[in-house]
Amino acid sequence: MNLAPEVKKKAFKEHGKSEFDTGSAEAQIALFTMKIQHLTEHLKVNKKDMATERSLVALVGKRRRLLDFLKKKEISRYRAIIKKLNIRK
Repeated sequence: MNLAPEVKKKAFKEHGKSEFDTGSAEAQIALFTMKIQHLTEHLKVNKKDMATERSLVALVGKRRRLLDFLKKKEISRYRAIIKKLNIRK
């Protein structure tokens, strides 16, 4: 699943330092969240697509590890990104 370059740049600009900031944890978490949402919608229609389900689980794990890293390093950035993306209760 590939997102359009315009969509990626928009996500990086909103959550990173600039549209070219692809390496920050916030930008990567935002990108993973967009991909997770897309794959979740796909799986609602195609329930037996196990390859997509496996990649979804892998993406959720990657995002979880990045969030754990951010929580350990800078709790304020962690709280800001989960609030902005609305990915926690």
